[in-house]
Amino acid sequence: MGFHVSSGQAVAGRRPAAKGRGKGGGRGATGRGRSRARSARAGTLRSFALSVLTLRLLPPRMRRRVLMVLAVCLLLAAGFQFWLRDSPLVAVEDVTVTGLTTKDAPRVRAALASAAHNMTTLHVDHAELERAIAAYPVVRALEVKADFPHRLEIRVLEHRPAALVGGLPVAGDGTILRGLPVEGTLPRIDSSGRLDGDRLTEPAALRAARVAGGAPAPLRGRLERIDLRAEEGIVVELRDGPELIFGDAKHVRAKWIAAVRILADREAAGASYIDVRLPGRPAAGGLPAETVAPVAPAGSAELAAPTDATPEATTVDPATEELAPAEPTTSTPPASEGTAEPPPAASAPTDSTGAGGVSPPPG
Repeated sequence: MGFHVSSGQAVAGRRPAAKGRGKGGGRGATGRGRSRARSARAGTLRSFALSVLTLRLLPPRMRRRVLMVLAVCLLLAAGFQFWLRDSPLVAVEDVTVTGLTTKDAPRVRAALASAAHNMTTLHVDHAELERAIAAYPVVRALEVKADFPHRLEIRVLEHRPAALVGGLPVAGDGTILRGLPVEGTLPRIDSSGRLDGDRLTEPAALRAARVAGGAPAPLRGRLERIDLRAEEGIVVELRDGPELIFGDAKHVRAKWIAAVRILADREAAGASYIDVRLPGRPAAGGLPAETVAPVAPAGSAELAAPTDATPEATTVDPATEELAPAEPTTSTPPASEGTAEPPPAASAPTDSTGAGGVSPPPG
């Protein structure tokens, strides 16, 4: 007697097989990982065996020389690592520190020299030197050069003041540079945060300091103030120049390059602001409008060409000029020198009686 299996039962029957294949796949992946590890170990053993075989293939005298050279190299490396590297024979005795301008320069120099005297020219611990001047945030980086056998040169790279926040110089990364002398003028940045630590804590002041720190050298002396406005964002005010609208503190270098190009353009002279929020498409605004000389209306006497002849007056209305009959014109020949002038016309008779009318001619 046969039986019928529905499609749903058939699918359900196939699911355990899929799970079984998944488990088998996991076991296969684990097996492949183990096989790779075994292959790596086998490769290492093969390379070692090949080296040993190569030494055995050499002649006995050559093999002894090679082994002696290897042993000497190992002894020299061990001696350098465990003895000569930290030996008093190469201890640091002369320390030169340059690049300091802060008022704490004597303390920084003493801290670096004290840490360096515990080192050798073959083992200079940069981390230890940085820990020695960690209390002086004015130091940005150290450049160390060992001069065998006993001399060590340290060049201190200080933070450059970019702006003044609350009267304190601040670097472009927000580090407060207490004790660092300020040369020239720096832009002012307003901050509502506290200035107790070594760095600015207010986000707006940090962004403004970043913009100030990215200013090119020719423009640093012209920066007067950096504000954060509601609509424009970060705005840089220049002395005797337009405002620079940065928006945010992203792509600072590209925005400064765009601003310098616009400032160098003669056509942008006199602009009241330069918008560099899109560095690829900077815009200058507030340019003064060009003044154009007023033009006199057509037909005015100022523009009419002077003529000697005066046009005759006409009594014809221009609107009915085309409909008015043309007046006959007679030309009078010019009088010659020998021709006498025509006699004057006889005057009309007058009334002698006063009764009106015309007086009869005398008889």
